[in-house]
Amino acid sequence: MLSGEYPPRWGGMGSTVFHLAGALVRMGHRVTVITRRDKNAIRNPRSIPHQEGVSVLQVKWAPLPMAFTVSYGKWALRELLRIHRKDPVDAVHVHAPMISWKEKQYNMVRETVAPVITSLHGSWLGERDGMIRAAKHGESATWKNPNDLAILLTAKHYAKYERAAVRASTLCVANSEATKRDFQARYNPPEGWRCEVVRWGVDTDMFVPLDADHEDTMLAHENIRNRYGSPDENALAGRSDTNTPLILAVGRLVARKGFRTLLKSMPSVLKSHPGAHLVIVGRGHMKRTLERQAKKLGVSDSVTIEPGMPFEDLAQLFRSANLVAYPSYYEGQGLIPLEAMASGTPVVTVDDGPLPEMVDESVGALFNLETPNSLADSINDLLSNHEIRTTMAAAGRRRVLDEYTYALNAERYAEFYANK
Repeated sequence: MLSGEYPPRWGGMGSTVFHLAGALVRMGHRVTVITRRDKNAIRNPRSIPHQEGVSVLQVKWAPLPMAFTVSYGKWALRELLRIHRKDPVDAVHVHAPMISWKEKQYNMVRETVAPVITSLHGSWLGERDGMIRAAKHGESATWKNPNDLAILLTAKHYAKYERAAVRASTLCVANSEATKRDFQARYNPPEGWRCEVVRWGVDTDMFVPLDADHEDTMLAHENIRNRYGSPDENALAGRSDTNTPLILAVGRLVARKGFRTLLKSMPSVLKSHPGAHLVIVGRGHMKRTLERQAKKLGVSDSVTIEPGMPFEDLAQLFRSANLVAYPSYYEGQGLIPLEAMASGTPVVTVDDGPLPEMVDESVGALFNLETPNSLADSINDLLSNHEIRTTMAAAGRRRVLDEYTYALNAERYAEFYANK
């Protein structure tokens, strides 16, 4: 597997590759992950989580926005060829778009090494368009973040590498029907293009519903709830019929994630639910911008922005929250709604792109990004009906276990690897 992210880089792609590799090993496969060199991991190798049967190799890369995809791709290819000479590879799994290969590089690997299966996690042009769309709705200026600015200015140039992946991979696997349609529309695939759709799963052992009968779990729940707002007794007991609901939003603090749109909904939410509290968890350049906006809106006392937290605390927040909000302007798939559903927490997200493929009225609510006020309406509707949320919580967990696990992902990908 060639992936620009792997722990200790715990992004969406890094987490996905880590769990997929582990699931494949449990099926009896051997996996080598070639990823970008991490200075912290070099100083502290123990920061790379060990999985028996998974080898992790780190290669050079130029720490430049967008350009890193080319340099990482070059060094990853050299390492792949070195490995193959010593221990022949049966399949090469490329995770796009964080690696840039030309069509001739794909062809060379396919012809001299092994079939190339390319996961399409989303497109640079899609991210660019999401930022443009977010800006129209008053989200943060892109120039504040070098990576976002680079995407905005160079996405068209780097799209040629995505086109190469489409044209020269043995098989493409999109993480949603929306992503497949996006690549079809943008890159004019050749006749006979093979593209499957496999939506990524989530860690159903970490993200679990609240267990009101487990003493240690409830102590952790009380601790996390007492951090935010003034929870009432029902909230501390894990009941859904609380007058102090906790709303959670998770994601990088960048424009396309829609956090300013979420904050704009809070005055209306607090008018209907004065005891509500919003927690936003994420790293990024927008923290001060969001804090200033919350103050201007008069909702600062009901909003907490956390720059990050240990996985255990974040998982506890997912199961302790009454509702998860995910107002993203662009996703290839979007894992946060699934993590919420796995945790037994209903989710409000966008009726656009891949998100309606996972979320419907049985597990949450969808709102229209073009009418941001509908976000507040959706949040208020769900907070006002705790019985519906209880039903949604159970339905969401069932859906994830039935459709969105890494074991299921591994089974599908193992079939792709073997189909030469």
